[in-house]
Amino acid sequence: MDKRTLLALALMALVIVVTPMVFPGARRTTPRAADTTRPSAPPTATTIVEAPPTPVAAPSRPPSTAPVLSRPTAAETTVVSTARVRYALVSPGAAPLSVQLRGYRDLRPGASDTMALGETNARLLHYRLALGKDTVNLDTVAFTRQESGPMVRFTSASPPVTIAYTLSQDGFVTSVRGSVANAPTNSSLLVDLPQYLRSGEADTLDDERHLAYGYKLNRRDVSSVSFGKLEPGATKVDSGAITWVAVRNKYFLVALVRPADTLASNDFRTFAMRGAPRTGKTANRAMAVAVLPLTTDGRFGFDLYAGPQSWDHLHAIGNELENVNPYAGWLHGVVQPFATIVMRVLLWMKRTMNVNYGWVLVIFGVVIRLLLWPLNQKAMRTSIAMQRLQPELAEVQKKYKTDPDKQREALVKLYQAHGMSPLSPLLGCMPMLLPMPVLFALYFVFQNTIEFRGVSFLWLPDISLRDPLYITPLVMGASMFALSWIGMQAAPPNPQTKMMSYMMPVMFTFFFLNFAAGLNLYYAVQNVAALPQQWLLARERQKSGPDPGRPKR
Repeated sequence: MDKRTLLALALMALVIVVTPMVFPGARRTTPRAADTTRPSAPPTATTIVEAPPTPVAAPSRPPSTAPVLSRPTAAETTVVSTARVRYALVSPGAAPLSVQLRGYRDLRPGASDTMALGETNARLLHYRLALGKDTVNLDTVAFTRQESGPMVRFTSASPPVTIAYTLSQDGFVTSVRGSVANAPTNSSLLVDLPQYLRSGEADTLDDERHLAYGYKLNRRDVSSVSFGKLEPGATKVDSGAITWVAVRNKYFLVALVRPADTLASNDFRTFAMRGAPRTGKTANRAMAVAVLPLTTDGRFGFDLYAGPQSWDHLHAIGNELENVNPYAGWLHGVVQPFATIVMRVLLWMKRTMNVNYGWVLVIFGVVIRLLLWPLNQKAMRTSIAMQRLQPELAEVQKKYKTDPDKQREALVKLYQAHGMSPLSPLLGCMPMLLPMPVLFALYFVFQNTIEFRGVSFLWLPDISLRDPLYITPLVMGASMFALSWIGMQAAPPNPQTKMMSYMMPVMFTFFFLNFAAGLNLYYAVQNVAALPQQWLLARERQKSGPDPGRPKR
């Protein structure tokens, strides 16, 4: 193993060490494996009259965009279900009370099996109408309802408001359409977003650290504001043509999206966020309100997405909703393209081969290594040639030590005589660095992608969490040592290189101990798949001997 290989490994180690420091993530305990089956029951609609919650004095709601929260005093709840979601819609208010996501398990110890969004005795959304100089809190307005399969229509007489919910049969999107009769000009619907999303993870603290609001303005990148950046009482307001607004935690999302039928609604025009009082170090609550202008004939509408942060589902909605979680911070613009490519390839492999994500990672690691085989072959042969050329390079440098121009000219001639160029040492490192963007992207993919949440593989209960037995990082370190040991065979003796060849595998194993098991699995497979190539090149080095010569092509 020569200096160029050590340089490549050192750069990889630097990235691996710095990444968790710059973008820390809490260590998580291992939850139960998620049940990814989705029932195919037909849509149903039932009505449940609930006992009133504990009375809470509701603050007054001024006719402004200030996000506030009120709680209903008495509620009649209508439950509408499809194969993937179960909505509870409440009146007064004609608003969603909670959403249960079928096919996703609540991984908290002792929790129920079904993942739910929403809080106990608190509504998921709140509606207000800004009608001229008056603001009407719909939480105080009683509605009558009409039910038809996955559709529920709420109607009130004063004010004359109609709100209809239509659940999609095969997804997590619900159509919300409404109208206000005789609405004054410049009227708006104000929607208060959830102050908190219930955590369904084994490590709720880590989940709460991901709480954030997001929104997308036309011709601008996705904006994300974490709860921790909203100081208590401080307000952040953005305005313009806003295509969607959202609140999210680590894996789940509630988003209000401008519908495709543009005649039914306008864009959101204002999004205001405000920090809430904190009870601990983690900011787990905040407030936000979105302002949706009514059309000239008093209509409004949006699509409500309440579900997982699944790339496929969010990408199908459009308007860059799949980027609602812009991870990697200031490196997002660099990491995101690689992460998107890697994620799409992994999802395609999963759909095509219909195997566990663990096997997808194994196959992906082998394929990447095979694709890089020709480049690595050329790089390693260049490295062998450079080792044989070192005595002549040292002689030229010593001979023209005082004349840089003649030294440079002699070095160029020497490189050309052996079919190489002065850039050969640098180009020899590049193939070893090519897997780094994929490895860097996978770090964030495993930290934030719900497709890996709760996926078990062999002895691993969850490939998105660390290996509880530390088998994968140990195999990764052992395979890395084997690569180094084979690479040193027939190489010129170098005590420094030998020491680094022993130290690097130990360092990498230590760094990877608490990384996602899937990431360790991928890197270990990469190393194992590289062993045959390393062994063949070691034999080639032994046969070529120490004498200088042209590199084989």
